[in-house]
Amino acid sequence: MATASLALACLALPAHGQTPERTVSGTSVTSTHDPKIRIDLPASAQYVGADRWLLLGFDDCEMHLFVDADADKHIQRLYWVQFEAYIPERPDMHHDYSGSRHVTINGLDFYLDTWVQDASQPAEKDSDGEHQRRLLAAKGYTRPANGMYVRLVHLPDAQKRKELMVIYGEDLAPTGFSAAQLGEHGAAHDRWPAIEKALIERAQARVTFNP
Repeated sequence: MATASLALACLALPAHGQTPERTVSGTSVTSTHDPKIRIDLPASAQYVGADRWLLLGFDDCEMHLFVDADADKHIQRLYWVQFEAYIPERPDMHHDYSGSRHVTINGLDFYLDTWVQDASQPAEKDSDGEHQRRLLAAKGYTRPANGMYVRLVHLPDAQKRKELMVIYGEDLAPTGFSAAQLGEHGAAHDRWPAIEKALIERAQARVTFNP
């Protein structure tokens, strides 16, 4: 047990020197504040590690990544858990998800978005997406060539300055379509609503929120 705990602690060391505040045990992430919650993932999920840094210089960001992957570390499913809080020096900053859908999960309100993505599409410089890719690559994982994703965001404070974000992603290969085909102007875009609906259902089944 001591060896396993030490190994987990080493995996959790952040890349930029700031210690994560949330704890990971097995496939559960526990937060004692903003919000106070436990997020449970499937037993098959493998913990990749954590990072904590000032996103764009004004957002205290703590990321925890899990994956389901094959023996060659090709990712089949991604579980991206992230906590954010704007620093006091930027009182003007507030989260805005006015264009997103709403869904209630275990009594909590979440903003919901979905998308498809080609892995060759570059991440915005210094973004959390870029940090996510670096952490996966550092651990030897390969992202799917085409993926589909669900983002769930809960804002725990009335000022909308803090957030819990969970992104669930899957390899698109089993659908037989590419991101380009399912995208807004793709030849198979009319197939996306049914695929999206099933994806959202799987996300809610695989990620459990326990306030």
